[in-house]
Amino acid sequence: MKKKLLISDIAKQLNISITSVSFILNGRAKEKRISDSLAEKVLKLVEEVNYKPNQLAQSLRTGKTKTIGLIVEDISNPFFATIARLIEEKAYKEGYRIIYCSTEDDKDKTHELISLFRDKHVDGYIITPTQGAEDDIKELISDGFPVVLIDRQVIGLDSNFVVVDNLDGAYQATSHLIGRGYKKIAFVTTDSRQNQMLLRLEGYRTALENLALEPTILEIPYSYDPEKMIRSMMSFLDEQREVDAVFFSTNYLALRGLEAISRLDLAIPAQLGLVSYDDLDFFRLYKPAITAVAQPTEDIANQVINIMLNLLKGENPDTLPKPLVLPTHLIVRGSTPQK
Repeated sequence: MKKKLLISDIAKQLNISITSVSFILNGRAKEKRISDSLAEKVLKLVEEVNYKPNQLAQSLRTGKTKTIGLIVEDISNPFFATIARLIEEKAYKEGYRIIYCSTEDDKDKTHELISLFRDKHVDGYIITPTQGAEDDIKELISDGFPVVLIDRQVIGLDSNFVVVDNLDGAYQATSHLIGRGYKKIAFVTTDSRQNQMLLRLEGYRTALENLALEPTILEIPYSYDPEKMIRSMMSFLDEQREVDAVFFSTNYLALRGLEAISRLDLAIPAQLGLVSYDDLDFFRLYKPAITAVAQPTEDIANQVINIMLNLLKGENPDTLPKPLVLPTHLIVRGSTPQK
């Protein structure tokens, strides 16, 4: 195994002090009145030998680890996975690494993960807040850590966050179904009290109320495994025979819903119209293709990491926290034809 080159090796090879090399590598040559010619020699040699500074030593010296903790609900969910990848790409270009993990919407696990990241001295936190984790997030902010919330906000907390207009997205999707002639529209969601899920439910209800249509709602426990979700939907659809369209509040519920509909031998769209909140490539390829509320994942990721990088660089420190609400886009496909 090739021996790792140390800063002392650089100093010895150029016959200068370790301190001088350290100042040059940390961009403090001019501050310490080190000549341009010597700085150039050091940087040239560093490039030639491909020297990489020890991360631990560097963090002890600067107080920064150049890492960002990304805590989301479920990193395997395509929505969060795509955002994580985009955030990681941008962060890497700026010299930061991302450590990410999933909370599974569990407040105790969220508390443990935040504590773990604090022990690892990450420089900033990007968090999908879990219900019950408000105090942990408040403590991070009060202790001066850069924090950006993603996908949902903590009501009453003055914080940076990037979300989409969940109410309008659900309203537009439900209105689309009504406009296509569907009269008995069911809304399948989780039992989560997270504000983004409540806003989607509100958007659905509002669209129905505007035309005096009755809501039909199934709330599935978040803790259910896929098979339990499918069986719950099968029972619901079997009992609610008058339902002519289903609006799923998340893409993973829509996937389970497609399985339930298939097991019941119901035809889409002949017997049921179908819309999902959150788009997937699979929905585009399914026959018929599934109408979906698309979230602007690239814009969300860019906004989140840009805010975080500005916080880490100390830019505009006196400005108020930046809340961003981005629009969604309804993609109409074959699962919701005119009746």
